[in-house]
Amino acid sequence: MNEYFSLSEEVADALADRRPVVALESSGVVHGLSYPLNLDTALDIDKTIRAGGAVPARTGIVDGRFVVGMSEEQVALFATTPDVPKVSTRDIGPTLAGGGHGGTTVSAALIAAAQVGIDVFAVAGIGGVHFGAERSFDISADLVEFTRHRIAVVCAGAKSLLNPALTMEYLETLGVPVVGYRCDDFPAYYSVSSGVRNPRRIDDLTELVDAIRLHWAVGNDGGFLVTHPIDELDALPADEVYALVREVQAEAEATGVQGPAMTPYILSRVSAATQGRTAAANRSVLLSTSAVAAEVAVALRERS
Repeated sequence: MNEYFSLSEEVADALADRRPVVALESSGVVHGLSYPLNLDTALDIDKTIRAGGAVPARTGIVDGRFVVGMSEEQVALFATTPDVPKVSTRDIGPTLAGGGHGGTTVSAALIAAAQVGIDVFAVAGIGGVHFGAERSFDISADLVEFTRHRIAVVCAGAKSLLNPALTMEYLETLGVPVVGYRCDDFPAYYSVSSGVRNPRRIDDLTELVDAIRLHWAVGNDGGFLVTHPIDELDALPADEVYALVREVQAEAEATGVQGPAMTPYILSRVSAATQGRTAAANRSVLLSTSAVAAEVAVALRERS
């Protein structure tokens, strides 16, 4: 790799041996759960992926270099340093040039994963089209990055502060396949269903992996979205969450919150309003999507 990338020995060996690898982002470690739950959850995600037969590869920018396969020490640094900035696609160059740290969002993590040859990525919830996007034009860079990299993204739908119907419409426009793995509905992060249907459902892992392979084999160069919901026992009612999100968003807009500050503002307020239930749901969905991603990564290697 070039001078801007640093691979852990574990990830480098796995890629050289063509063993399954699952890429991860790091912005959630900094701006998601609070310490020490953020660190414990990140380490448990790694254990979950390894238990599934794959190698975890958390991405981040550390001292001005992209790291793929962050060490426990690096993850702990991010978990205990709340001012590490989120890095999206547009922020990569300035962050590298500045020589500092950056927690990769989905869009930035996909770029790192693609550069080193990782074809499976796990995340709890993707970015998407925000409520009120017809006024704000607030659409996540994640959606565009899905069109640029041959990576299967395993998620529990879009984050709960996003409009699921518009997100699905935009994904259709971009030509990104969305398949529910053993689920009919597009999940809603903390909730089992967003009320919007997945375009397709596949229950068999081999069939799912073949769908991913064939999407790429015929010349499609973009990603493939696999959705799998949170466990029902850990889920929150979608109506309750969406009502809270709309209420908090209106509060945020009234006080001038906008841009990158909107998402952490809403998530923190929703967490407080649910008395921490969203934190437990967040941990649950992070672990479940990581487990499914490991299954997909292993099966992809077996079928390739």
